Amino acid sequence: MKPSPGRPSAPARIEYMKVQNFRALREVEFKDLTPLTVLLGPNGSGKSTVFDVFAFLAECFELGLRRAWDKRGRAKELKTRGSDGPVSIEIKYREAGFPLITYHLAVDEHQGKPVVVEEWLRWKRGSHGQPFRFLDYREGLGRAVSGELPDAQDRRVEVPLKAPDLLAVNALGQFAEHPRVAALRDFITGWYVSYLSADSARGQPEAGPQERLTKTGDNLANVIEDLAERHASQLQRIFSVLRKRVPRIERVLAEAMPDGRLLLQIKDAPFTDPILARFASDGTLKMLAYLVLLYDPTPPPFVGIEEPENFLHPRLLPELAEECRMATERTQLLVTTHSPFFLNALRPEEVRVLWRDELGYTQTQRAADLVGVESFVEHGALLGHLWMEGQLGVGDPLVNQGAPTRPLGSRSL
Repeated sequence: MKPSPGRPSAPARIEYMKVQNFRALREVEFKDLTPLTVLLGPNGSGKSTVFDVFAFLAECFELGLRRAWDKRGRAKELKTRGSDGPVSIEIKYREAGFPLITYHLAVDEHQGKPVVVEEWLRWKRGSHGQPFRFLDYREGLGRAVSGELPDAQDRRVEVPLKAPDLLAVNALGQFAEHPRVAALRDFITGWYVSYLSADSARGQPEAGPQERLTKTGDNLANVIEDLAERHASQLQRIFSVLRKRVPRIERVLAEAMPDGRLLLQIKDAPFTDPILARFASDGTLKMLAYLVLLYDPTPPPFVGIEEPENFLHPRLLPELAEECRMATERTQLLVTTHSPFFLNALRPEEVRVLWRDELGYTQTQRAADLVGVESFVEHGALLGHLWMEGQLGVGDPLVNQGAPTRPLGSRSL
């Protein structure tokens, strides 16, 4: 059943992801993903690579497969060394009112050019019956079933694509007769995988309101201008939280200059005149950018944040983790971190531990599945403290590069 008219639907959620032959991710599987998922592990364990899987998939839809592939060094740099077969990404996600949908994309390189080896969408309606592929393409050729609730008995329509490097979901998702394909296209193109930078936020962009932060945050002033014009109460809420995190901050101003640029200024409570953002601290600008992102009135369906602890005072990190969890009521978050202070606010089921095995490939495990962790937490221990004490088995590059303790036979999340 579809959501009832007039009621806001819950955001689509990714519940599962499997990656094969993507750099160090020879074969990594994430099951039962939580609305807030945090990746933990030593340097080089694969956290940023998992993060980049989401960026790669989003860029395939936004920029095209060729640009996303070339940007990462093509097959020579992107495919797992010593492994045959295509780069493969599979996600299972759920829209409110619909069955669990699986999207599978496999890409390889032919004569120096990327090719979509396989792309399909399937779901299983009801508790019985085989999963049904309602979109199935290989190298630009394939078929799709139309309709809001495509059925195995529906007529399959052959729609050849112009080139083998085009994504069928991206192409067919622009047509009204393929609403479920369009929903996936909208979902992925709406992802926000951030690389926020304090230096970028110090810039002076051209004036004009903008609804969403760029990946680097270089339009922070434009987004604040938009919030001031259309969502003043939400902007005041952001300022209220910012004042609790950064003492003496009164408000943030976005002022248009005569030359058409937008000037971001920060007003300290004791002083009459605000200071320019370029003279504000890195931590202040990063915290402001995170709050603007997390309190977005129309948030992206998926948000990625890499190492939020950079430039922030450690005591602010548990509160930022709580802000992230609160935001999951309206979006899904993936976060990478090295901070025990951020971890202290997390639950074992929200944390995925990553490490490299003896062959150099990334492996992963839920913190909740590590021996003794849940018992420690039930008795009041905090995850950050357990990690620093070596109870999670990884994270200290000077002591342990091996796998964490885990139940026998446990290989995936």
